[in-house]
Amino acid sequence: MLPGLVPTSIVAWRFKSLRLLARGLRTQAQYDYVPRDEPDTASYVKSAGLATPRELVQYLDEYVVGQENAKKVLSVAVFNHYNRVRANMHDSEREYDGREWDENLRGEYVSDANIVTAQLHPHPRRLPPHSSWPLQAHLPTPLFEKSNVLVLGPTGSGKTLLARTLAKVLDVPFSVSDATSFTQAGYVGEDVDMCIHRLLQAANYDPYRASSGIVYIDEVDKIARKAGGSGMEGSRDVGGEGVQQALLRMMEGSVVTIPAKGAAVEGPGVAATGEGRSRAGQRTSAAPPKPDLYQIDTSNVLFILSGAFVGLDSVIKRRVAKGSIGFTANLSSPTEETSTGSMPFFTPNRSVSPNVLELVEPVDLVKYGFIPEFISRLPSMTTLAPLTPYDLRRILTEVKGSLISQYTALFGYSGVEIRFTTGALNEICKKAAERGGGARGLRGIMETLLLEPMYEVPGSNIRHVLINENVIRGIQPALYWTKGQGAAFWAAWAEEETFEEKKLS
Repeated sequence: MLPGLVPTSIVAWRFKSLRLLARGLRTQAQYDYVPRDEPDTASYVKSAGLATPRELVQYLDEYVVGQENAKKVLSVAVFNHYNRVRANMHDSEREYDGREWDENLRGEYVSDANIVTAQLHPHPRRLPPHSSWPLQAHLPTPLFEKSNVLVLGPTGSGKTLLARTLAKVLDVPFSVSDATSFTQAGYVGEDVDMCIHRLLQAANYDPYRASSGIVYIDEVDKIARKAGGSGMEGSRDVGGEGVQQALLRMMEGSVVTIPAKGAAVEGPGVAATGEGRSRAGQRTSAAPPKPDLYQIDTSNVLFILSGAFVGLDSVIKRRVAKGSIGFTANLSSPTEETSTGSMPFFTPNRSVSPNVLELVEPVDLVKYGFIPEFISRLPSMTTLAPLTPYDLRRILTEVKGSLISQYTALFGYSGVEIRFTTGALNEICKKAAERGGGARGLRGIMETLLLEPMYEVPGSNIRHVLINENVIRGIQPALYWTKGQGAAFWAAWAEEETFEEKKLS
């Protein structure tokens, strides 16, 4: 052996000792995901044509007015949810490798020869190659957790329309349920499972599609825990906290059993009764068995909950008032806050928010009457602002399916043309803003306004209807023109528009 050279046995012994020492050191979390230097095209899951959040927002802009932050929150939540569903399904469909348990690979995980392993075949993705550095972790892509959404906003601000429009563009099953009808299991009312039952119906009784749909539950603020004492007989709050408890596991992910009603399809997720029988009582293999129960896994179902949360603004104001600067600061009383209607901010460098619900925190919802476990399963929260007269004007004329286009088409079925002047549209929006109710209040005003024209026009010789500002104010009835008087109708409309332009100038 040449001088200065180390024997091969000593090198092997030092390398083995270094290897054992390296396995005993923890330089990072054991199960952290370490991205590879080179992307693995086999494990990369493409979006398969799923619209990006920006594209979803652009699509929502065609149907919903305003609410920019809510559109972003819902678009990002839906995009991430279905990417998560696709990634988790991709990982679950990978087959196990049929390789035998190798004793050499066994040594990678067990340093003590006296320990006997379970002799199970490991997942191929959990087996590091021999040539890799001992400290390099090769772990599978983590399973992404679900992020349900809570939407807060006044009635008529577009909560249901946002969720329904997203479900339409994504072509996924969508169900709408009202939380006010939910009760705890065993009491009079609807069980919480009814929202999954409606989702299964929307999926045409296809368990595959239903297990990746969207469940929208409105009026969720009505299931808040009742403040004060229980009832006279000391009964449980079956319509409040009981419903919250029932929703917990379903929102996180569980298997819901839905009884079959009527004809249904056969497939995975369906529990069948058995073989069919003919009229003579003989067994036939041609008739498909009818299922008795459907098993719907809600792990990939996105839950969107919404409500007006009347009274939550008072809870937020009390919390913000306690954060005033100075130990001797004069805090407004609850009566003063209610009378003024302004936020009790005392710092000049913080602006007053027009929408108090934008300052909501989970602690406010807990004080409102929700249990902490329920709120923790709704990590994404967004608020909708009340609609302004300008927003109502856009709902009337600009968005797809606007009210003016609907009533124009409705009169068009009778061969009648109806026109609204600019002054009439502005007056309608002003009345709707004073009335409240958002877009629903706007429709109520339109129904009351057009009652007489919708009664007089069908079956008559009227071919043109004009609605001006005086009609909205009730000063005069709607203006009518018969067949052949189209020129006079257009001249009257142009005169009204010229008058409105002079008023603005």
